[in-house]
Amino acid sequence: MKSLEGMSVIVTGGGSGIGAATARRFAAGGARVTICGRRPEAVARVANDAGANCRPVTADVTLDADRRRLVDAAVEFGGGLDTLVSNAGNMYRGPVTDLDEAQLLSVFHTNVVAGMLLTGLCVAHMVERGGGAVCFLGSIHTQRAFPGASPYAATKGALEALTGVLAAELGPRNIRVNCVRPGAVFTEINQRAGLLDDESARKRLEALAPAHALGRIGTAEEIAEALEYLTCAEWTTGAVVSVDGGLGLGVTNA
Repeated sequence: MKSLEGMSVIVTGGGSGIGAATARRFAAGGARVTICGRRPEAVARVANDAGANCRPVTADVTLDADRRRLVDAAVEFGGGLDTLVSNAGNMYRGPVTDLDEAQLLSVFHTNVVAGMLLTGLCVAHMVERGGGAVCFLGSIHTQRAFPGASPYAATKGALEALTGVLAAELGPRNIRVNCVRPGAVFTEINQRAGLLDDESARKRLEALAPAHALGRIGTAEEIAEALEYLTCAEWTTGAVVSVDGGLGLGVTNA
């Protein structure tokens, strides 16, 4: 496999959770990591923890000007661009009878459209480096049906389909496109969506532990490990890799 050493990497949604863990892991491996998020204090804190190999950029991936500014910052910081980890996302839940169109479009914009457009901006820079990698973040919601989660599940299903199409489209330019499908991992996504407080969110996830074949929920660091593999594995593209402790297996004692 390739090494992270000397790579220039963008990680969106880098202010917490999986994005923060990925930034720390990649920076420790020698990559020059540019992280973004909408909360300046959060991305600054992660960058400080990750060290000199990490630069924070306050940016909203749903805004064209911010996406362009993010790519420019990464190219300047890393001397080019090798990898995009499209991690930024949001949550919207509710029964299908009560969904709000504006909120539905907003979650698709954040979770799907923004990553597509950001990928498009990265292509030319990756080609200049002889190729590159794009990693999307899917979800166990495409494998296990959670009532009330149709908006979020639909966005993650779209990303999994997008992974295959873009792998085929960008393969001739030596750009690999893959997706990690996490199981239950404690992050801030539910809380940021106003659905749960930290304590309630953790209890809800921990209640899913027996449904995992390995009997526990995962960590952001374990997802970052998979993202490193997909970034560096030079003959892996179009893959959707489950890193879910066996939650997608549908374990049951019934």
